[in-house]
This record gives sequence, C-alpha cells and structure tokens, in this order.
Amino acid sequence: MSTLRPLLIWAVLATLLIAPVAVAANSPLLAWRDPIYIAGGFAGIAALALLLLQPLLVAGLLPGAPRAIGRKIHLWSGLLLVVSVVLHVAGLWATSPPDVTDALLFRSPTPFAVWGVLAMWAVFGAAVLGLGRKRLALPPRIWRIAHAALVTVVVVGSVLHAVQIEGAMGSVTKLILCGAAVLALGAAFLRLRSWAAFQARTASGRRS
Repeated sequence: MSTLRPLLIWAVLATLLIAPVAVAANSPLLAWRDPIYIAGGFAGIAALALLLLQPLLVAGLLPGAPRAIGRKIHLWSGLLLVVSVVLHVAGLWATSPPDVTDALLFRSPTPFAVWGVLAMWAVFGAAVLGLGRKRLALPPRIWRIAHAALVTVVVVGSVLHAVQIEGAMGSVTKLILCGAAVLALGAAFLRLRSWAAFQARTASGRRS
C-alpha cells in the first residue's frame, strides 16, 4: 500500500496535466487558427498546469519530492511559468494586437481579459519577490504574506480567466484542472502554516 499510494498520486497528477493538453490538441477549433495563435494558446495551458504543480512542490506534497527538493524545482518551474505567460501573451498579440493592447490597458469589454492581465502582473510580481528575496531584505513574515497574496491573485485570476473562455480546452478537463489548482493552493497554505507553527513551537522550546 505504501508503494501504491505514491504511484496513484503521480498517475492522477499526470492525468490532470496531460488530459487538457490532449483535448485541446484534438479540438476542431484549431483548424483555422494561425500556428502562432495555437502556440500561444498551448503556452497558456502550460501556465495553468504549472499553477497546479507550484504549490505542491513548495509545500512538499508530492511523493519523492520533499520540501528541500521541491523548493528548488519550484524556483525553476516558476521561471518556466513566467516564460509560458510571456509566450501566451506574445502569441495572442502577434495575431490580434488591438485586442491584447486593450486587455493590457484594461479597456477590453471581456471580463476574462481583465482577470488574465491581473494574473499576469501578479505572476511577474511573485517572480520578482522570489528571485529578489535576499536583495529586497524584507522581513520573512512580510515576504511570505506578500508572496502568498500575489500567488492567490495568480491562481484566482487565472482560473476566472480560463473558465470564461470558450476555446480549445475541453470544458470538463479545464474545470477539473482549475479546481485542482485551487485545491492545491489551499493544501499548500495549510501545510506551510502548520510547518511554520511547528518551527515556532520548536524555537520556543529551545529558548525555554
């Protein structure tokens, strides 16, 4: 049973990540789209998938990836998330500059565009905090609160952005992936909060 459980977790995770890509790849909506647009769309799917992985990695919730290892992978996958978001926006801009410009300037009449842009800027902000943690010299508690707030905006904004779009991603797989990303974020917050409380109790015991 101890061996079967990690395999089941990884199998479920792989299904959650692969299924939306497979459904999108077979969507008839891609038949008349430009290759650049399609590439930008799949970059967006990749970014959404990374939102599921990120909290699981940093909180050590994946079998075989304890927190020490998960945090290192979390850093690199965070950079990959930034690249995916940039490619997503660049692909859409290359095929429809006016629409993307309106979205970036918050002039778009479509609510999903507003949520997408908010999530994009939050991704950039979280990345700056992550890479510049030492240089910013913020108190650890302030840094954690700021990073957590930005990550929450990223996940909520990305989910609201994705669910409102009628595109190549299948409705069912998209909703499941979005729901899994929200649950993963909540689970990570609970795990990290418990870990912080444990460290505080340990430090208090040593001082006494």
